[in-house]
Amino acid sequence: MPIIIETYGLSLTMAAFLPFSFFLAYGIMSVPAGIMIERLGEKKSMYVAFTLNLTGALLFAFNPQYGMALASLFIIGIGMAMLQVIINPLMRTAGGEENFAFFSVMSQLVFGLASFVSPFVFSYLIKELAMPRAGNPLVNILGGLVRNGMHWTALYWLFGFIFIVMLVLLALIKMPRVELKEDEKSGAASVYIELLKKRDVWIFFLGIVAYVGTEQSLANWMSEFLKRYHGVDPSSGGADSVASFWGLMTVGCMLGLLVLKLWDSRVVLKVAVVLSAIALSIALFGSKSLSLWAFPAAGFTISVIFSIIFSLALNSVSSHHGSFSGILCSGIFGGALVPFIVGTLGDAIGLRYAMMFLYVTLAYIFFIAAYAKPLVNNKTISRKKNTVEEREQLIQPS
Repeated sequence: MPIIIETYGLSLTMAAFLPFSFFLAYGIMSVPAGIMIERLGEKKSMYVAFTLNLTGALLFAFNPQYGMALASLFIIGIGMAMLQVIINPLMRTAGGEENFAFFSVMSQLVFGLASFVSPFVFSYLIKELAMPRAGNPLVNILGGLVRNGMHWTALYWLFGFIFIVMLVLLALIKMPRVELKEDEKSGAASVYIELLKKRDVWIFFLGIVAYVGTEQSLANWMSEFLKRYHGVDPSSGGADSVASFWGLMTVGCMLGLLVLKLWDSRVVLKVAVVLSAIALSIALFGSKSLSLWAFPAAGFTISVIFSIIFSLALNSVSSHHGSFSGILCSGIFGGALVPFIVGTLGDAIGLRYAMMFLYVTLAYIFFIAAYAKPLVNNKTISRKKNTVEEREQLIQPS
């Protein structure tokens, strides 16, 4: 973000339109993507999704202008939204229902690893491309493709190569036929209308908006904050902080699996929100050294929030889980809305005070933890033990 702002001379509001374009696609496409996939099938839909990703990446790579970046990110966002809808049912079928939980966790670990590595890839490219002749042949190829000396845009050429590889692999892979469960299918328009009339649906939808908005505001603005208030170089210290943010989020997800076996998910959610607010406060108002560790620490503290809100939401309704999931996924639009609000406020009152808006989103998530009354609670060790004891008492002779 800091390098984009410097390259195009953007205000914080104009810079905020970039993540806005990407996550707006999630808000628009999550529900229609589910309907389209049921009609086209998974493999054809994945061809469409990766082709959109490739198109978006190359549009910007060939013409690295601010306006083209907005269009590029929106197109890539549509492709990513489609892939997100495809992945879970496909993974359940390919790996077997008995292994679905394992592969779901593994996919989150892969996501976390990629998020952790990508800022280092960015830093490496910036450093190597600044040299007259890099030692890496791939870097030399990317350097020859870069337009107007904008080295950071080499990432989009790299994305393009990756998407081409994915399309080739997709052509070679034999895709299993997916039979959607009833709770994975998109419902008719009447089902969505029925769900949208329920207060709980809107409360949990806004919870997803609040969480993704918080996560993306931290990820998008932390490097710019560290540059403005502590003089941290975005291509080194800033990138390291972003990498650590995603890395600690992955660690937090793994620890969260254990914690949710010990405590009620609503209690875990409350604790996570409080710890996140503390980390945010230290990041915004602490010294340089404190800020450098507090921003990544916030990635750890918020790591379990998304999955808890999603599970509380689905466990709070008795039917139409597939359609409800589509509505909840549309809440990823929060990744567009909240960073945009922070950017706009940042131009008016400064980025530090603008990021205090995240206290509002965290407070709303805390409200959900207090409000939620799921039909089914998460199974904990103590709850499982109590259930066994109750069952034994029932079968004992009187």
